[in-house]
Amino acid sequence: MKRYGMVIGLKADRIEEYKRLHAAVWPDVLKTIAACNIRNYSIYLRRLPDGNHYLFSYFEYTGTDFDADMARMAADPTTQKWWKVCMPCQEPLPGRTEGEWWAGMEEVFHVD
Repeated sequence: MKRYGMVIGLKADRIEEYKRLHAAVWPDVLKTIAACNIRNYSIYLRRLPDGNHYLFSYFEYTGTDFDADMARMAADPTTQKWWKVCMPCQEPLPGRTEGEWWAGMEEVFHVD
């Protein structure tokens, strides 16, 4: 199992919409997340001193081929529709790795 942390901006005028969407995630999206070996998935929201709002996601990957599972998720038609609804709420960070929407984060500490 590998842990992942990611971050992205959230547009201030879309906060309530984003919360509403995630209070009722589409069941087929949740099935795809599970089928792609993602477990213990959480998204947190925080306004930082720069005045901007950020989402932090945490999940655990239990599969053996992360890239293949993420490609399978990205190819899922229902997930693509879900992303089309959610992406206008988000503000990707400058300096993220090419091809990333959410910027990956380095794990610097963990304890069980």
